[in-house]
Amino acid sequence: MRVVGLLGLVLALLVVGVLARKQLGAATTPALPAGASAPAGAPAGDVSTQGRQLQEQIKQSLEAAQQRRPMPDDN
Repeated sequence: MRVVGLLGLVLALLVVGVLARKQLGAATTPALPAGASAPAGAPAGDVSTQGRQLQEQIKQSLEAAQQRRPMPDDN
């Protein structure tokens, strides 16, 4: 019974290790979303530019989510 538990633990650690490796590999190759282009004069890998763009996108998303929606009439 202990062997089954140990094998399950090893299998779970193996799966977590593979997923972590994939995730870290994807994080080291930054890419712009489809349809987006880097601004003129700034390299595509400029971290500060990407950070500012991400902050602006989040800000716009939050502002759009906070807009009041019209309530339907109950007739």
